[in-house]
Amino acid sequence: MAAAAVGDDVYGEDPSVKALEERVAAVLGKESALFVPSGTMGNQIGLLVHTRPGDEVIIGEGSHCAFYESGAASAWAGVQFAVAGRGGLFTAEEMSDAIKPPQDHFPRTRLVVVENTHNRAGGRVFPQAQIIAIANAARASGLALHLDGARIWNASVATGVDARELAAPFDTLSVCFSKGLGAPVGSAFVGSREHVLAAHRFRKMLGGGMRQAGILAAGALHALDQHRARLADDHVAARVFADTLRDTPGIEVGAVMTNIVVLTTRDRPAADLVHRAAAAGVLMNATGKHTLRAVTHLDVDVDQVRWAAETLRKMVAAG
Repeated sequence: MAAAAVGDDVYGEDPSVKALEERVAAVLGKESALFVPSGTMGNQIGLLVHTRPGDEVIIGEGSHCAFYESGAASAWAGVQFAVAGRGGLFTAEEMSDAIKPPQDHFPRTRLVVVENTHNRAGGRVFPQAQIIAIANAARASGLALHLDGARIWNASVATGVDARELAAPFDTLSVCFSKGLGAPVGSAFVGSREHVLAAHRFRKMLGGGMRQAGILAAGALHALDQHRARLADDHVAARVFADTLRDTPGIEVGAVMTNIVVLTTRDRPAADLVHRAAAAGVLMNATGKHTLRAVTHLDVDVDQVRWAAETLRKMVAAG
């Protein structure tokens, strides 16, 4: 990063940013890509590219773009959401049932957003056969498709399906370099040249135009090329964490598919447990009144994860 060649990316003159954009587009089998500061911006650009104010977007339950983006969809794109399915996943039939009739009484359904892996569902992988069926039904209805692929790399490692194949059914997608891949900053909006050209203006409009961003792009490019395969280590660590906590009185452990473990507390407020765990050196997030989330990543190894789970077990047992 310190040695990165830089230029003014607002004018398209940063060679390190251009190298990252070309590389991630090639990895995902798309024509073009745009480096953005965050996954939230990548998703919001997707909404802006595909919709107009007053439109409706079909999403899965607990979708990141509805839960964790500060109401930006209504503030910037002016869209509303229709939720299909349960637990983050939905079928082609459930998607079709959510499409509004083409009458003036209703919002116009324009876009389908899939999240893979799904954060609030515990790093759940969206089955590719189901995605293909959704894509076929969406296109038959004239709808565009956007993938919130912040954790597409985890989905690829967990299933053995190449990220290019996972991305293929979608018109556009947002992917993250700073989660499992471990880069300090950054995501990318990826799609056709036409979509990315439109996205460039929206990025500027949202305040995401950066100047000598090559110092960030260099870290993201290193992460993209060096850290994808090692995500399997995080998946193993997550299972170790879950298995160590399983059968602990007072805690229910959700199914583990990738690097996220969802815990449910029965009587204790999740925020209280998170606060006490943080004081003991274990950092987690409360995602609801009685739910919390633990995420494994490259900064913690299996031994540290096992210690964290044992610490949490003792804490819960002590009351």
